[in-house]
Amino acid sequence: MSTQNQAIDTPQPQILPSFVKGAWWRPEDPQRVADVCNATTGELVARVSTDGIDTAGAVEYARTVGQASLGQLRIHDRALILKQLAQYLGEHKEELYEISYATGATAKDHLIDIDGGIGTLFTFSSKGRRELPNANVIVDGAVEQLSRDGSFLGEHIYTRLPGVAVQINAFNFPVWGMLEKFAPAFIAGVPTIVKPATPTGYVTEACVRLMLDSGLLPEGSLQLISGSARDLLDHLDARDHVAFTGSAATARSLRAHSHVQEKGVRFTAETDSLNAAIMAPDVTEDSPEFEAFVKSVVLEITAKAGQKCTAVRRVIVPQEIKPAVVAALKERVAQRGVVGDPRDPATTVGPLASEDQASEVLRSVRTLIDAGATVELGGPEELSSVPQDGAFFPVTLLSFDDARTPAVHEVEAFGPVTSVLGYSGDVADAVEIAALGGGSLVATVCTHSPELAAQFASGIGAHHGRVLFLDRDDAKTSTGHGSPVPHLVHGGPGRAGGGEELGGVRAVKHYMQRTAVQGSPDLLTGITGQWHWGATANTVTREDVENGTGEHPFRKSLETLRIGDQFVSDLRTVKLDDILEFADKTGDTFYAHTDEEAATANPFFPRRVAHGYLLVSWAAGLFVEPAPGPVLANYGLENLRFITPVTYDDAIRVTLTAKKITPRVTDEYGEVAWDARLTNQKDEIVATYDVLTLVAKQWPVREA
Repeated sequence: MSTQNQAIDTPQPQILPSFVKGAWWRPEDPQRVADVCNATTGELVARVSTDGIDTAGAVEYARTVGQASLGQLRIHDRALILKQLAQYLGEHKEELYEISYATGATAKDHLIDIDGGIGTLFTFSSKGRRELPNANVIVDGAVEQLSRDGSFLGEHIYTRLPGVAVQINAFNFPVWGMLEKFAPAFIAGVPTIVKPATPTGYVTEACVRLMLDSGLLPEGSLQLISGSARDLLDHLDARDHVAFTGSAATARSLRAHSHVQEKGVRFTAETDSLNAAIMAPDVTEDSPEFEAFVKSVVLEITAKAGQKCTAVRRVIVPQEIKPAVVAALKERVAQRGVVGDPRDPATTVGPLASEDQASEVLRSVRTLIDAGATVELGGPEELSSVPQDGAFFPVTLLSFDDARTPAVHEVEAFGPVTSVLGYSGDVADAVEIAALGGGSLVATVCTHSPELAAQFASGIGAHHGRVLFLDRDDAKTSTGHGSPVPHLVHGGPGRAGGGEELGGVRAVKHYMQRTAVQGSPDLLTGITGQWHWGATANTVTREDVENGTGEHPFRKSLETLRIGDQFVSDLRTVKLDDILEFADKTGDTFYAHTDEEAATANPFFPRRVAHGYLLVSWAAGLFVEPAPGPVLANYGLENLRFITPVTYDDAIRVTLTAKKITPRVTDEYGEVAWDARLTNQKDEIVATYDVLTLVAKQWPVREA
């Protein structure tokens, strides 16, 4: 068979589908089609086109169907779905590995992108259920009393945005890049439209398909545009949020869109970043930090073939140790920098994502050489040393005699490339050189000196979104320079885009609006679902409980307990013997409790006073119901404040009110926070705090 006939008979891949308005979609007669090739072999793996896609319809579908379906769930419900989704993807991740090889990713690279994305879902699920209420309103901060009598209050709340989260992602992390944006938006209750980068969008499409096949996602909560979405921003307004990862040039173009400038579209960006690894002056060639530093740099320029927005682009070291650093980096690259087929277990550096990307890296390296860089390893002259089919590029190490050469702080070679710069050995000089990058996502500072760490933190903190301090104690446990973790914010100022992602529940709040609300205690209780002092309460006393006219709140399960259920205890008088006995039994013989003359001389106390912890212990005795019941355990106190001293012959009572009820979606119990207020015989406030308990959903507990 002729070559021509082989070409004719070879089936072309179908157009990569999008998922919009609840269905998979492909263009019928596309005029603009992009071909996507295997990064290793150059073979065609996907064809991409969105000619005729209804972006306006997708936005409207998210705002209506997606908003409605997500709004039927509470935060904990959505967080639990993320856990189940992570488990489902974990069961099918081998399918994603197989597809991802075509992007040039090695087996270890899969762990960063695919497993990292799945781990992010688990983390957000856990934090959403542990740190956020089982509601759709999040209270932010303490209540502000705005009137003398407490009838007018103010506080801040977060509520979900009423629009859509448009998430435009870069080519280097087709799975993690999507999931780290999707997870917090989903918990917030905002539907997502994902727009992946074309070179690796086929991996994102496979992941989205798995997510939809799981049957876990509410209708309209996730849509996918596989290819260009040129007019997408034309249909957005102040209800919507755009999160972008990619080049600074594209970010500037998107920021300039009229709907961002004039219609209030929320826009955050994570863009180019010339991240630095800085060796502090205390590190010597024979110290453990030297080896840790070299290992970290080589890992960052070889993992994902250096295609990470967090990769080390500038290696800033004391001038006198620079030759040793260069030699050590070259030696370790020779050992660990194996360029080749990503399926080969020996390979540590696969190809770049596309031949266009390899050409762009080559142009950037030549620009740096023209600006004065010395090639210490790799570079254009070594292109023949790597496989010629595909988008391979040799691991390249450059050095500059002048650390302030503008190009090294402006040109990012987005591949396995880094540059070594020397500084005078003075912290201020290293900080100044690092700052020339114009703002970065992350820096590593390698030092074993707390004093130097403090100087670097104050010097470069304002220029970086994250700083990893590396030394002998954390070298083995550190997650690494280039690994954003979902617990901490990911982003950076200036050149890095000025945005923030991740950061635990902070990321969830990016997709919510913070609003100051003002009103009476009853109205704010209704708004927030949390009881405020002064709001209506269902009050019972010990006498009510004993004569059967009222039920103690501790006898109520979550089925019957309501916000505002309140118990008011009897008074208990404090005797001097009580104070002295408590001091003797606990060993807390602080003079304010045991020395009348010294206590009276103290400006805070009238004479000897009761221990605060004695009063809190008594308060428990005043409100606790001793018999087994739905209150299963006390797991702590929060916000404890002692306000008015209590001396002997004073009396105290406690008012206990159900303040916040948080059922756990996966357990037969929930968490109840009780507002506890101790007052004396004059009704002066003695202490305030929250009692935290675990309460059964039904009582007696029903058998499964």
